[in-house]
Amino acid sequence: MDRKQAEEFSPQVLDLFDQYVHGGVSRREFLQRAAGLALGGLTAAAVLESLSPNYAHAQEVPPEDPRIKTERIRYESKLGYGAVSALLARPAPKKGGQGPQKLPAVLVVHENRGLNPYIEDVARRLAAEGFLALAPDGLTSLGGYPGTDDMGRALQKKLDRAKLVEDFAAGAQHLMAHANSTGKVGVVGFCFGGMVANQLAVRLPKLAAAVPFYGRQPVAEDVATIKAPLLIHYAENDKRVNAGWTDFEAALKAHKVTYTAHVYAGTNHGFHNDTTPRYDETAAKLAWKRTLAFFREKLSG
Repeated sequence: MDRKQAEEFSPQVLDLFDQYVHGGVSRREFLQRAAGLALGGLTAAAVLESLSPNYAHAQEVPPEDPRIKTERIRYESKLGYGAVSALLARPAPKKGGQGPQKLPAVLVVHENRGLNPYIEDVARRLAAEGFLALAPDGLTSLGGYPGTDDMGRALQKKLDRAKLVEDFAAGAQHLMAHANSTGKVGVVGFCFGGMVANQLAVRLPKLAAAVPFYGRQPVAEDVATIKAPLLIHYAENDKRVNAGWTDFEAALKAHKVTYTAHVYAGTNHGFHNDTTPRYDETAAKLAWKRTLAFFREKLSG
């Protein structure tokens, strides 16, 4: 099945798939309920396969791109959580340069399935644009991303959310102290990572910028501690996440937090992920253009 066919699925099918990838229904429940929907003559199993990521598409900036340098590192988390494995990406060093190259830095936070090829590519895209990018694997303590998103989701469900947020907070702090960092650090996250981006804005007063893509919002009473400016991206059809926006926006205004929010018309949750049929090229490119401009402005100097 090609991507165009998959894009023609009904909102009910896409909503059901969203429930599946976020743990609301099991694979068996998805297949049973999808079978009762209009699937254009396809089987429920074929629909599930078509909506799942195809990581052959996740190569906008390949690892061997001469513009960048990548390496696998480990950094220590707090509270006895141990080491976290991560992909570190940066622009290729300038020939003849003296000393460490100081760069604005961005923490990249994955979805609810570990450090998959799509998120690794996002880190490389940032490096190609001149940023020092760190993409941690929240599944490190369970052996790391297992190679498929279904297995990754199952593993991530076993981890306490507080541990995951702490591991990513330690990643931001690692970047702040990194020899190649200017000390100005932003965070971008997608889905679960969008929630983490919001939580790091709450928790880290030295964070310089946060960009949550369709992420769950913090509770209103926590918004008062946010110091970082926010650039917030939502999908119009993402009812599950968007339900919290009204209260979040009211709290942002009440506490005079600097923010800009965009809702992308006709898009579904995950619209930036170019490995699935939920990808919306126009919205994704616009959101990414805005994200890069935001980071260049807030992390400069």
